[in-house]
This record gives sequence, C-alpha cells and structure tokens, in this order.
Amino acid sequence: MASQNVHTLDDQNFESEVLQSPVPVLVDFTATWCGPCKQLAPIVDKIADDFQGKVKVAKLDIDGAPNTTRKYGVRSVPTVMVFEGGQKKGVQVGLTTRETLVKLLGL
Repeated sequence: MASQNVHTLDDQNFESEVLQSPVPVLVDFTATWCGPCKQLAPIVDKIADDFQGKVKVAKLDIDGAPNTTRKYGVRSVPTVMVFEGGQKKGVQVGLTTRETLVKLLGL
C-alpha cells in the first residue's frame, strides 16, 4: 500500500513542492509501465514514513510531466533525485537499496 506521506508531482506543482520546500526533497521519477519502479516503490514509501518531518518524499510520473522530466535530463527510470534549497544535490539511476537512498539524503 502506498504511503500517505508521498506527494504526487507534476509539471505544475514541481517548483512549489520541490524547489521551494524548506526541507530536503527526495523525488522518485517513475512510470506506471516500469518494472524496477514498482520494485523501488515500497522502499521510497518506507523512507517517506521513516523520515516524515525531516524530508519530503515525492513521486513524479515521467509520462505525466514531460517538461520537468526533460529539464532534469531523466532518460531512464527509476531515477531518484534529492533537492535541497532549490538545487539538485544528488542522483541515483536505476533500482537501488534503501541504504543508498538514505545516504543520498545525507541522513
């Protein structure tokens, strides 16, 4: 079951939800047709629950947000990016572990 703590992003709300966020944001660039994305989803959901209040966790469907996807050069999914203070701080491409994502967040 998806976490209630995961925000849904699109081209319209990316700036307000991510770039203007007062806390670091982990953005999971995903797609409904992507097998590895489905495997990564429970890991992302668990991070959202475990670090609620410390970081914001969000998912962006690349097919529904082509402008943001292009802007950040996402060419394969899953791609996870961490943003802090309006800047991209880290990137992880491909299926990965919870530990790697927690390190990417600097936690």
